[in-house]
Order: sequence, then C-alpha cells, then structure tokens
Amino acid sequence: MIPATRGAPRRARRAAAGASAAALLVPAAATGAAARVPADTGSRVAFRISDPRITESSGLATSLRHPGVVYTHNDSGGVPAVYALGPDGRTRATLTLGGATARDWEAMAVGRDERGRPCVFVADIGDNLGGAWPYVTVYRIPEPASLRTQTIRAAKFKIKYEDGPRNAEAMLIDPRTNRLYIASKLFNASLYAAPPKLSTHGYNIMRKVGDAPAIATDGAFAPNGLSFVIRTYFGARVYAMGKDGKPGRSLGSVGLPAQKQGESVTYTRDGSALLVGSEGADQPVYEVPLDADLRPSPAASATPRPAAEDGRADEGRKSSSGPRVGLFLVLGIAALVGYGVVRRKS
Repeated sequence: MIPATRGAPRRARRAAAGASAAALLVPAAATGAAARVPADTGSRVAFRISDPRITESSGLATSLRHPGVVYTHNDSGGVPAVYALGPDGRTRATLTLGGATARDWEAMAVGRDERGRPCVFVADIGDNLGGAWPYVTVYRIPEPASLRTQTIRAAKFKIKYEDGPRNAEAMLIDPRTNRLYIASKLFNASLYAAPPKLSTHGYNIMRKVGDAPAIATDGAFAPNGLSFVIRTYFGARVYAMGKDGKPGRSLGSVGLPAQKQGESVTYTRDGSALLVGSEGADQPVYEVPLDADLRPSPAASATPRPAAEDGRADEGRKSSSGPRVGLFLVLGIAALVGYGVVRRKS
C-alpha cells in the first residue's frame, strides 16, 4: 500500500479484492462476523478487537512485560500506532511511534534492544508495487513498564534484500539470539535473516536462509526459540529452528479457523497455543491449541511429523469439508495470483 495521501483508492481496491478472494476460500456463511470455527481445529474465540480505530489488524505480538496483553497495529494509511489489548480485547493503551510513518505496516514482534530490554518491533515491509520502494523499514520502541497512552520515539532500521525487492507480510524475532527474520510472500517465498545486530546507519541486508510457504501472511517464534510458525490465508506450519540460525525440518501443519482475511499470528505466553487474527472491523482473535509435538519443547523440535503429512505445507489438517475445501483453495490461489498481476500493472 502507499501513503494515505494517495493510497485511499488503492486501499479500497485491495479491500474489495481481499473480500473477493476470501469469498472464494471459504463458504459465504463463514466470512461474516458470526463465522463458525471448524470443529476439528479445537479453536475458541480468545477475544474480539472492538476498538473502532482498529479496522485492519495486520500483526499480533504477545507482551513480554505485561501478562495477558497482546499488541496489534493497523495495516497502513493512518496513525503510526501500536495498540495494547487486554485479555478482554479492550485497548489498554495506544503507543504512537514518534518519527515513524505508516506506509504499509504488515507485521510485528516483541524482541529486545542492545541492552536486553523488551521492545516492540513493527515491520513496514509491504511492497505491493513490485519493487517501487528503494528499501523497507522496521521500527522499534521500548516496551513500556506501565501501560498508558503515550508517544515513544522509534528507532528506525532500513532493510534491503540481497536478491532485490520483495513483498513481505511476515516478520519473526528469535528470542534466543534476538535475530530478525522476514518471510516474503507470493509463490517464490523465502525466509531471510537480518544481520546479527541491526544498525540504524545504512542498510541492513537480509540474506536468504531457507524457503517459506506461499502466501505467507505472518509468522512468530515459539517462546523458547526452538521452533517457529508461518501462517498463510489457508493454514499454518510449524518448523524447527537450527542452532545455526537456519530453519530446520517442518514439524507439522496447524488447522486454522476460517477468517475474513487472516493476516496475523503469535504464540500464547506459555507456547501451548497460537493466537490468530484477521483484518476487518470487530474481528475475533482465535486461540488455536497446539498438539504436544508442535509445542515449544526440545522433544517437539526434534520430532517431525510423518512424511505423508509433512507435504501439506499450507493447508492445515483435513477437515470434514473435504473436496469443497480443496476447490476453495484452488480458486482462492487463482484469485490471488490474478490480483497480484493486476496490482503490478496498476
């Protein structure tokens, strides 16, 4: 997306196209506010994002300082702000990033600064114009010890990829090393690693360390850093993380509830479940429990799922809808491909 001064028409086209794609991906009854969660996911509604200012929640991050608090942000075109949500979904504080702009915010994560203090990172990494931006940006603010509405000066890190511009919506931070990763989107998706330490001077070059699922919309590390998850519009997949800073084997897939435009994921504080959210007004955030072998433990990261299931990278587990889900998936991918082509030409 582009800045608010000239981005409203494009933002409207994106919303319409996103809604069309969502209609292809799930039955019509599942795209509304009263969408039912497929029984086989075991999910529940953790809370709803009811703040009228939050209409394009595009990232989630679990607080390190405040138990029960989850951070989110809008996609773009508005105030560069992070919203601290309590367990009931109500906004407890609004943190405005001083010196930042909200061009195309797509993801967020909680990490630490050079002194080890908890920080909130926000990724302005969307590039829907196919390389029109000379660089993208990640912002960082310290996570406040007390939650109150305030403006916090943001550190700014300029990002470039070693193999040229990439559209991306997923950013992850390894809690063991504080290293930042970005997963690109579309069908030649890759996982990129930042330098071990980010610099506010010059450019931070992202280097490819592995592949990523197609249409990756967000990602997050488990609390112990031994595994991470990447979600798409259709499902999620958990991977082991190697000691060398490179992704290991896929550990298995996670079925996600049908959402209007699923764009966000984070782990719960204890790592036993995922929280997944969607763009749109008054959207629910679902808690999706993880099977024992996908939870962040040494056993989970060392025991991949059987190869027969391992090949289903983005689809989630089978649901009772069977062939109908497959048809929605194919139609949805076709719609997204066509949408990407149209956007590049526009």
